[in-house]
Amino acid sequence: MFKTTRQPGCDDGRMIAIETPNGRQNLLDTPLHLGAGSRVRTVRGFAWNPEALSAYVAATADDGADGRLMVVVEDEGRGDHWERHLADEVIVCLTGQVSVLRGPDPSDDTADEVTLGPGDAVVNPAGVWHAVDMHGRARVLTITPGPGSEHRPRT
Repeated sequence: MFKTTRQPGCDDGRMIAIETPNGRQNLLDTPLHLGAGSRVRTVRGFAWNPEALSAYVAATADDGADGRLMVVVEDEGRGDHWERHLADEVIVCLTGQVSVLRGPDPSDDTADEVTLGPGDAVVNPAGVWHAVDMHGRARVLTITPGPGSEHRPRT
């Protein structure tokens, strides 16, 4: 959904640890994993790259389809890829304005556009391709299913 960049606090691009949260949590730096049985765990060293995503999926595999990644992303500009998930995903705009493009194929030409402002949310249904564009600097909260997600470059 977002550009393939390293999260702050991640030195080598691999996820370091999944652990029980202890104290204040900054979701811009350190996402949370919402797991089976209402468990919440910190995802330290997370990054938007294939290695970190694979490590995250492996570390949370026991949660299967019940696991979700909750993260806040601050960015601007056009998203660089399309994605779809095996379960529903929630995107909440916290600041700025974003457009969520959604459709049966990963294509700007066939997608519908949903525009979100602060406080607005959208549910991307399971199996629907989507991409996110941020109009100026914007911040979103996402609650995303992990296993089985697919990604395609955006042209």
